[in-house]
Amino acid sequence: MDVIKETNFEGLGKRTQGKVRDIYEQPEQLLLVTTDRHSSFDRIIAHIPHKGAVLNLISAFWFELTKDIIPNQLIEVPDPNVIVAKRAQPFLVEVVVRGYLTGVTDTSIWTNYQKGKRDFGGITLPDGMTKNMPLPRAIITPTTKAGHDENLDLTEVVPRGLATEVEWAEMQRAALALFARGQEHASSKGFILVDTKYEFGLFDGKVILIDEVHTPDNSRYWLKSSFEERIASGQEPMAFDKEFLRIWFKENCDPYNDATLPEAPAEMVTELSRRYIEIYETLTGVKFVVDESVPPLERMQKNLEKYRLK
Repeated sequence: MDVIKETNFEGLGKRTQGKVRDIYEQPEQLLLVTTDRHSSFDRIIAHIPHKGAVLNLISAFWFELTKDIIPNQLIEVPDPNVIVAKRAQPFLVEVVVRGYLTGVTDTSIWTNYQKGKRDFGGITLPDGMTKNMPLPRAIITPTTKAGHDENLDLTEVVPRGLATEVEWAEMQRAALALFARGQEHASSKGFILVDTKYEFGLFDGKVILIDEVHTPDNSRYWLKSSFEERIASGQEPMAFDKEFLRIWFKENCDPYNDATLPEAPAEMVTELSRRYIEIYETLTGVKFVVDESVPPLERMQKNLEKYRLK
């Protein structure tokens, strides 16, 4: 099965490479190509078949479902792996919204709770909480976007020049409303939306939603039906995101500092791909179908032909 590790299309504009997306800049728009690169711990740890298409299509679904809350970047979807997006100026802050005390990365709320931190997103948590417990309410814990993520207090965003007071207020309003909409829809489909992150940009002087929305790459999803039973028996919730692969790397190496990482087990890569497809189909109600009669790069090249710059 072909995986999309990177793209190098000619004639589509200047190409820059993000962690997961290849971005082609055009005068009036951006072509955002979502690859199968799997990023955690500030590096690529694996390549997951069909991951890029799932992320792209599920983002398109959520952009449509939440456009009444805040305008977004979406113009059209010419290929399962591509979104044509408005050219917004990104804010250099990630708006992380959390509903549960969980996580394994350095910036996760559970990691910091274990270190003794109790103040998060405007609330003070009591001692004695355990991993995967629900928080009293959804909270915002922003992080920086440049390089290694750095946790910020809510009050630091404006003084650091990352947004104006009005822009930051709008981002917080939208983020909480988006999260509430996401939790409601996910719950109706048998999932718990645990936490997520949003990115915003400035377009025509207005704050809009950019990047990706409620994907299993930037969000944590648990299976609702078995959650209480698994917690009661001391097990991790059944996850439909990249957390179980992150946990494996944390248990088998130092993913932040080791120069070379072990290869992700093939069976875990296959299972993660399956879970991504399952949650896409369940959340959207649409069968996941990608034309595999031609290699994916060839398919994308054909579908992007009309965007070639003259």
